[in-house]
Amino acid sequence: MKYQTQAIAKWYWIAALALFAVQVLAGLVAGYIYVQPNFLSELLPFNIVRMLHSNALIVWLLLGFFGAAYYIIPEESEHEIHSPAIAYFQLILLLVGTLGAVVTYIFNLFPGNPIFGMQGREFLEQPLWVKLGIIVAALAFLYNVTLTVLAGRKTAITNILLLGLWGIAVFFLFSLYNPGNLVLDKVYWWWVVHLWVEGVWELVMASVLAFIMLKLTGVDREVIEKWLYVIVATALFSGVLGTGHHYYWIGAPYYWTWIGSIFSSLEVIPFFAMVLFTFMMVWKGKRNHPNKAALLWALGCSTLAFFGAGVWGFMHTLHPVNYYSHGTQVTAAHGHLAFFGAYVSLNLAIMTYAFPHIFGVKPYNQVLNMVSFWLLSGAMAFMTFVLTFAGAVQTHLQRVMGMSYMEVQDQLALFYWMRLGAGLAVVIGALLFIYAILGPKKEATGLEGAALQPAE
Repeated sequence: MKYQTQAIAKWYWIAALALFAVQVLAGLVAGYIYVQPNFLSELLPFNIVRMLHSNALIVWLLLGFFGAAYYIIPEESEHEIHSPAIAYFQLILLLVGTLGAVVTYIFNLFPGNPIFGMQGREFLEQPLWVKLGIIVAALAFLYNVTLTVLAGRKTAITNILLLGLWGIAVFFLFSLYNPGNLVLDKVYWWWVVHLWVEGVWELVMASVLAFIMLKLTGVDREVIEKWLYVIVATALFSGVLGTGHHYYWIGAPYYWTWIGSIFSSLEVIPFFAMVLFTFMMVWKGKRNHPNKAALLWALGCSTLAFFGAGVWGFMHTLHPVNYYSHGTQVTAAHGHLAFFGAYVSLNLAIMTYAFPHIFGVKPYNQVLNMVSFWLLSGAMAFMTFVLTFAGAVQTHLQRVMGMSYMEVQDQLALFYWMRLGAGLAVVIGALLFIYAILGPKKEATGLEGAALQPAE
């Protein structure tokens, strides 16, 4: 590890991995409720379990991004983090807010209270005081990392990373705006949800992947930066107006059906570019880096993101298709693989690369780590296919034949059981990864033996 303040990332990532475990366990419980609807119905209703699952996902991914920034920026800027105290204050603030939100959800505290009670907007259910705490934490973070970058070397990686992180903070401000009109609510709600995951988060993804490729492959920085600019340009060009594919059926003007269809269909381009980028960098690379597990996660990230966010997103983004598939299990299939491929895999890739440097050891537990990759990726791919077939059946029975929602759900029971099995494999894979990354750091044979070169 070149800079002492890079160790700040460790604490963010440990907190993120704890929430990762909570997220997949909540997802497993939610999957079981699909096949046994009365399970925990009094103690922990499905809507609360789903909130825990989705909110834990968002928070742990953000913690992972913050950790990645605290690890990457000192090395790219050649300068220590401006204020470690602010970084740790930010982490404490985020964890207190997360705990407060969880307790509020589970015990339904302060119902109807506009400040302390949970809000009714999907993914943005956090009480107002939690949202304000997140904004304070975000401002502290941006102040900290921006001053660090301004004081040191400027690179394309840090510039794009900062742009993405600033975008996360700016667009989160729209979570505070909750108009009484439902159409306006959804219009601005997507300015947080869509412009995060299909906009500024993609900038974070591209910059972190570029950093990993730079370190693992040894390709010249100039080549990597050119690819980075192309990916970012196509992501912003398609992603911003691609927001329109969420406006089809909410009462927005008709022109959004054309804008949304055209630009959201182009959103596959930056994800395909990331696949080309990562594989070409590995092909051209001159370095035989010892951390094979990090390389596997990086390549898996771009590939699974292309299929989950790109291909599966394209499958039902055109409005004549979305008319039938909107809100079915096809959406769930796309969402699961997209989040796992683009952002879960990204965080696990940078952790796999950085933890050996932080602990001052050679890459470790790589076999276990790679087993967790294949188990997680295989289970998510199987879950995606299962939900896709379930969505196709649901679309035909419900939207074409006109069967009632609950009648159709009975017909999907087999698919839900298969999804539950895939969810169990995901939990096992997640726990295996956490053990591999935080467990004993023994030097092993094979990939972890004598062939290893010293860590950079």
